[in-house]
Amino acid sequence: MGGLESLAPGADPDRPVHIVFVGAGAVGCFYASRLHHPSHNIHVSLIARSNYKALTDHGVHLQTHTFGDYTFRPHAVFPSVAAAAANPNPSEAGPREWDYIIVTTKALPDRSDDSALIAPLVGPHSCIVLIQNGVGVEQPYRTRFPTNPIISAVTVISAEQTSPGTVRQNRWTRIHLGPYSNSASFSSSSDDNDNDNVPQHGGGDATTGGGALITPTGSSPPTSTSTSSSSSSSDAINLPLQKTGAHLAALLSDWWTRLGQIRDVDCCADEIALQTIRWHKLCINAAFNPSSVLAGGRGNADMARDPELRRHLGGVMREIWEAAPRILGRGFPASMASPEMILKSSERNVGSKPSMLLDWEGGRPMEVEVILGNPVRIARARGVEMPRLQSVYALVRSMQEVRGRAKGKL
Repeated sequence: MGGLESLAPGADPDRPVHIVFVGAGAVGCFYASRLHHPSHNIHVSLIARSNYKALTDHGVHLQTHTFGDYTFRPHAVFPSVAAAAANPNPSEAGPREWDYIIVTTKALPDRSDDSALIAPLVGPHSCIVLIQNGVGVEQPYRTRFPTNPIISAVTVISAEQTSPGTVRQNRWTRIHLGPYSNSASFSSSSDDNDNDNVPQHGGGDATTGGGALITPTGSSPPTSTSTSSSSSSSDAINLPLQKTGAHLAALLSDWWTRLGQIRDVDCCADEIALQTIRWHKLCINAAFNPSSVLAGGRGNADMARDPELRRHLGGVMREIWEAAPRILGRGFPASMASPEMILKSSERNVGSKPSMLLDWEGGRPMEVEVILGNPVRIARARGVEMPRLQSVYALVRSMQEVRGRAKGKL
């Protein structure tokens, strides 16, 4: 990593570190703004699309509950991945590879392979950071970039882009970071008859998540003939990736905390700890997001207060709560909110609409696969059925496909 391996948290880099965010939405702009510290040799750039001109002309105006109002002017703003790949560091002579590539786009593996999108940015020493919803989001990147360190991240934040270049952070700033080697690896299996039912829009093959089983580290794969012979070679690759990823995650945590003053940045003790947090967030997302669409557009509090919907939401969450330990080999810590606690908290979340409902109402693609499809396939690969979640997945996926065919988009 060009010297970052020896850099200890708490010390500033002795040469410029270049970080690019792929996705200049509310979440990306907020976390980018707290990471950009040129006086400490840390330079953050953005790849923007619809808001490119606003960001180029005026930077990002942030209205935050936590840090007040301020303007973030990135090191550079690029209109495309190609532009960022051509010149990672436009203010200095000669290009340098990106040290960190932080992906904050919506995860839509049924529509596109984002690992292919960022490929022009990735150098031999680049670290890929994924701040995305759902589970199994890391595997396409691991398949395409087998030797690059990957950091998986889970965030809890309420933020919105109220107009191009203006971001409002309403509540929360928590982000969890952890290394990823292959704890949610995809392995093709011709024995899985359900693969034919996975949507195959825009590159849905075994490397992008469409039609693939997911076998977490330490689990039994569908066939065991090559397991023993490949175990030592896998460890030889995975252990260094975990070590490097953990170190690079610690550096990010230090910069966000010490320099960016975000107080609730957490580096997970190991890879499974981070995946446990992903599955806990899934309890909320997989219950409330699709149910709000299926229930006709009802918000979180409205659903939590309806007796039948509350029973349904609790059933989905408890199904995930019971399946996750069998998938990960580790249960949820006692400190994590139980399904009943989540329901009680949701009763107070008046006026809140889940992101999937907002996407549905706006006619945009929903994160169906990473929030619903992947966990169903992960569980099935471990011999665990989740019938409630599978039913929700089948119905919401069908709704999206029917609407897409009607619009001529599929």
